Amino acid sequence: MTPLFAIITFGIIMALISQVGIVTLAIPERRLMHLLPLLVALASGSLIGGALFHMIPEAVDSMGNHLPLYLWIAAGFITFLVLEQLLMWHHCHKAPSEHTRPIGYLILVADGLHNLIGGIAIGALFIADVGLGITAWTAAAVHEVPQELGDFGVLVHGGWSVRRALIYNLISGLTFVVGGLVAYRISAGASVDFLVPFAAGNFLYIGAADLIPEFKEAHDGRPNIAGTLAWVLGFGIVLIVKIAAGH
Repeated sequence: MTPLFAIITFGIIMALISQVGIVTLAIPERRLMHLLPLLVALASGSLIGGALFHMIPEAVDSMGNHLPLYLWIAAGFITFLVLEQLLMWHHCHKAPSEHTRPIGYLILVADGLHNLIGGIAIGALFIADVGLGITAWTAAAVHEVPQELGDFGVLVHGGWSVRRALIYNLISGLTFVVGGLVAYRISAGASVDFLVPFAAGNFLYIGAADLIPEFKEAHDGRPNIAGTLAWVLGFGIVLIVKIAAGH
């Protein structure tokens, strides 16, 4: 198997994982409405866990444990804070029937950037050694399943239709293929290491600032134990993948 064929094939499969949310179509709508907050919690846990256990350690390896690394994390966090404010300002000028919560757009941008970076990183591994690339891709794919389920839940919870959520999730997932092709094209070119801590800042902002408030309390104002457990599950899955995959 040639590196280019592997990059394209496994990239497309990774993009298709973004459609895992389609399994929720088999769930009755009333039950789905109860399930969506749990998916939001699952997404929050996996986003924060992905930033802490995968992206920041990778950034430390490539950039060193120095101030610029943390400035890029802060830049990613602040950028999404500002972006959310701009999106809210934009949507407050729309009629209520047109309103879609901006968190959906933030999720798609962050996930698209994450997939682009993942495609570049794993594409580079395919170029170095196809077997090594497959190993890294498998670890990434296992981590993507709960995250994509959660992302789908966030989009629907934020007012998106199921069809629209699936289409835009697929578009976001295809940036993994783009990243792989970029790696193939410029494998010895300019460094894009700064994108990893920047994306980690994106994930930390969305997971903590946007998603945790969505599930931390039940509708009656009491603590949401089920949501908290779902958060721990998403966080724990990412941690287990990190431990199983090693460095």
